[in-house]
Amino acid sequence: MAKNFDEWNLMKKNLHENGGTVFCHEREVWWCSLGVNVGFEQDGTGEHFDRPVVVVRGFNQSIFFGVALTGRKRQGKFYFYLGEIEGRDATAVLSQVRLIDTKRLVRKMETLDAVIFEKLKAELKKVLFD
Repeated sequence: MAKNFDEWNLMKKNLHENGGTVFCHEREVWWCSLGVNVGFEQDGTGEHFDRPVVVVRGFNQSIFFGVALTGRKRQGKFYFYLGEIEGRDATAVLSQVRLIDTKRLVRKMETLDAVIFEKLKAELKKVLFD
């Protein structure tokens, strides 16, 4: 599958130079311009090269730790099903967690239920540190 690195690179330069500060909080789900990435790293899709992410931990007004979502119900050690978000299945891809600049945020979708969010964090800890 061919990846459009050139178009993403132009958009990434624009985000870097012109992106504004977007305030986000833990538990929020956002459309996020993740871009075109190398190999099996989770890519964004569409016009903004975006995909939903959950804000796991904010560090300051510019960066946060987030986990990418997929729109399919997935099971296994590296997946955590969140339920439906905006009428579509949402599964956190626990292996696709990373530090993200808030300039990449496009649109807030919703805020996760506190109980589901705590379960997500527990599963992330298992995958990352056990």
